[in-house]
Parts: sequence; C-alpha cells; structure tokens
Amino acid sequence: MSEERIPGLTPSINMLGEALESCSRDPLTGFVRNGCCEAHVGDTGSHTVCAVMTAEFLEFSKGRGNDLSTPRPEFGFEGLKPGDRWCLCAGRWREAYDAGKAPNVILRATHREAGTIVPHAALVAHALDAN
Repeated sequence: MSEERIPGLTPSINMLGEALESCSRDPLTGFVRNGCCEAHVGDTGSHTVCAVMTAEFLEFSKGRGNDLSTPRPEFGFEGLKPGDRWCLCAGRWREAYDAGKAPNVILRATHREAGTIVPHAALVAHALDAN
C-alpha cells in the first residue's frame, strides 16, 4: 500500500477485503503514479485493476486507440511490454474480457472499486493470486 495519502482517495481495500498492495513501481503505475491502483475521485477511468500485460492485450488495447506499448518520452512513459504490471481502467479490462483478451490480474493489488465495473467472478477467474 502507498505510504503517502493522496487527497480524494477512497479507502485502499483490495478485492480480497484486505489492505491494497502495490501493483508496480517499475514501471511506476497508478492514477497518481504511486505504484498503487487506488480509486481516486478525479479518476474518471477508474484505473483500479492491477493487470499483468500480455502481447495479446497490448495489441487489443492499441486497436482500441490506447497504445500502451509505444514509448512516450514526452510523458516519461517507456511503454509497456508483456509481463509488466499496470493499473488498467476497469472499463478497458471489462472490454478486453468481453472480447476474450483480458490479461491476468493481481487481486491483492486491484482496488475493490473495480468490482463496481467488472464482475467479481471475472476478476477471480483471471487472478494469479486467487488462492
């Protein structure tokens, strides 16, 4: 869980009902770039799903107009590659799920707010830490 508290964050509870764990610090992810998929009132995209990138998902997302693999140095973004963990918009994850292209997730690092957009069972079915 993030050490610093950001104004506007909702309580940092994960999909397992526990304290939210960090998703990734390399690459640094999260709506406020603190490594956590926290829910923030200013985050209209709900970047609350900690997903493990796959080539298939990155291509899917690029085809939907959200290129996550191409570096954007002007934004300090190196681009994602398969195996990277990233806080995805819950709606994008759901879209990929509906298309059969959803990447795996880390439930301990996925905010419980994701469950308001994505069926809990879908996240559990794609969880690497469902035990």
